[in-house]
Amino acid sequence: MILLGISLVAQQKDDLKLWYKNSSGTVWENAAPIGNGFQGAMVYGNVEKEIFQLNEASVWSGSPNRNDNPDAKNALSEIRRLIFQKEYKKAEKRINENIITKKSHGQMFQPVGNLELDFLNHQNFTDYYRELDIEKAVAKTVYKIQGVAYTREAFMSFSDRVLVIKLSADEPGKLSFTVAFTSEHKKQEIKVENNNELSLSGTTSDHEGIDGKVNFNALAKFKVNGGGIKSIGNSIKIEGADSVLIYVSIASNFINYDDISGNEKELAKSFWTRHLIKSITI
Repeated sequence: MILLGISLVAQQKDDLKLWYKNSSGTVWENAAPIGNGFQGAMVYGNVEKEIFQLNEASVWSGSPNRNDNPDAKNALSEIRRLIFQKEYKKAEKRINENIITKKSHGQMFQPVGNLELDFLNHQNFTDYYRELDIEKAVAKTVYKIQGVAYTREAFMSFSDRVLVIKLSADEPGKLSFTVAFTSEHKKQEIKVENNNELSLSGTTSDHEGIDGKVNFNALAKFKVNGGGIKSIGNSIKIEGADSVLIYVSIASNFINYDDISGNEKELAKSFWTRHLIKSITI
């Protein structure tokens, strides 16, 4: 009992973190995962081009459909008889003909897209460090450029269902970068709304003869401390800021397994317009 108590105390004092001296580059497996059960992101920790790969639990290919085989019930007794008589090859043939679906075998989970942050002249950096604090569920990246320390922190809010990203520098006016969405979906639209909000809308892919009908919307909103913010084409440019908060919400038209009548744009907007968003801090 005494030894057990000592062990527990020691474990409580240890920081539960994964830490790295290098960024992920383009290797997905090396990125840090964060999530809240509804949304997820893989945080790459790259200095010049930071990438947040975005996921949402209901964004799948296809659409509501029945993929059961209508002949299954009538064939079941015969298949059982063949198995009991050890006529396994005949039973297998009947299963392939009458039990296995004649339509879709299942749909694919699909990423929503990426939120990408481009930092000009950030290639010559020192003192790089990144970590995933598993206890606090916060991904963090720090580095220095010409004596200025830059910090990026990100987590997924469970209560508000948003990705929160905080960027800061230890000297005022040193944060300048461009933010854009990218996505591999064939049906997509990326645009700037209200001059300072980014929107990525899309529809998931067809798969195995089932039309893709899951619509999704990702929205990015910014709170800039110092400096300025403006839109350039389908991206947002932030210049000379002290710190920046980015909120990313994602929603789809999925309601349940046979209902995709939801309004993904209104739902995504409702997540980051809740009153709690105004007071979120890291």
